[in-house]
Amino acid sequence: MDGYPYVRGPAAVRSQRCGYRAVDRRWRDVEATVATAARERAWCVVVPHHPAGARLARHRLADELGEVVPPALLADLIAVLAELVGNAVRHARPLPGGVVRVAWRLRPSLEGPRIQLRVTDGGAGGGPRLRTASPDAADGRGLHIVAGLATRWGVEHDGMGQRVWAEFDPTPTSRSDLVAAG
Repeated sequence: MDGYPYVRGPAAVRSQRCGYRAVDRRWRDVEATVATAARERAWCVVVPHHPAGARLARHRLADELGEVVPPALLADLIAVLAELVGNAVRHARPLPGGVVRVAWRLRPSLEGPRIQLRVTDGGAGGGPRLRTASPDAADGRGLHIVAGLATRWGVEHDGMGQRVWAEFDPTPTSRSDLVAAG
C-alpha cells in the first residue's frame, strides 16, 4: 500500500510501510470476495501519539477485519489493540512525527484466522511489564487483559524504539467468551 495514503474521517490516520507484505487497498474487496480464506493480508497505519489514537486504531481495525473474523474475536482484537495503543500513548515516547505505528496481519488457516497485532512507539524507560495493581488503583491491569485475551504477547526493541505485539491463534470461541462463562 506504500505510496497510496489512506485517509478516512480526520486526516490523522495514514498508511505507512509496516514491515509486512503490503496489500493495495484498491484490490481488497476483490480479494475478500475471491479468496478470503486463502490470502494473507496485512495493514499498517500510523495514529497520533494522543489519546484519540486508540480510538482511530480501533475503528480502522474494525473496518478492515469486521467482515472476515468472528464477532467475538473482533471484540478481543479491538480490546487488545486499544490497550496497546493506550499504553504507547501514556507510557512511551512517540515515533518521529509524533505518531504510533499500528499494524496487523491476518493469516488464514483451516482452523480459523491467525492474527498478529503490533504497536510500535518510540520506547519507554523499562518497557511494558505485568504488574499487580491494588484493588483501589484506577489503572495497572491493562497488560493482564492483553495476556488474558491474546494467545501470546511480547516486546521487541530496535533502534527506533519498541514494538509490543499480541498474537491470536484460532479457537472455537474467543477468550473473552471463556472468561465471561468462567
